[in-house]
Amino acid sequence: MKLYTRSGDDGTTALFGGQRVGKDHARVEAYGAVDELNASLGLVAALCQADRPFHGRLGDILAVLQSRLLDLGADLATPEASKHEAKIRRIDEADAKAVEAWIDEIDAGNEELKYLIIPGGTPLAAHLHLARTVCRRAERAIIRLSRSEPVGRPVIQFVNRLSDLLFALARRANGDAGVPDTLWRPQIQGGEGDK
Repeated sequence: MKLYTRSGDDGTTALFGGQRVGKDHARVEAYGAVDELNASLGLVAALCQADRPFHGRLGDILAVLQSRLLDLGADLATPEASKHEAKIRRIDEADAKAVEAWIDEIDAGNEELKYLIIPGGTPLAAHLHLARTVCRRAERAIIRLSRSEPVGRPVIQFVNRLSDLLFALARRANGDAGVPDTLWRPQIQGGEGDK
């Protein structure tokens, strides 16, 4: 099978079920952002080192998440009542609950959060923070889609929890490497840092 079909040269793409829509359609924006999130998690997975226990656990979580993100992309690419709906797996409440369990597990190893932190630290943590921001963008795209077309409530819950998990994982990646969180220090107007 060839990688190119030329069918999208007119600026349209096919949803799963056959309907053609513009490549800038809200549904395409939503599953495109999820695809970008999945690619960013692939980069995080590539940074994991096999000899580090936390990295092994992170790799296990990422393997499941990347598969769920493919499920989510298929979910978003398949409008309700589509003729191919039975061929895909919809995101459900169990998926959001699984992410909540990971948050509890991972965050239990983090210091208590008392202040806002600046994204960064180790390369692994920085990439997790970047993935978190991509996740938030995907969430916004999904919510925009939900304003005009049906989107399952568990989809929004899953993506919302996922950004929290990525935040917890970024903090844990820094902690595992002995790198403290960088705390946000707000600049007080008229203070010394303002000069």
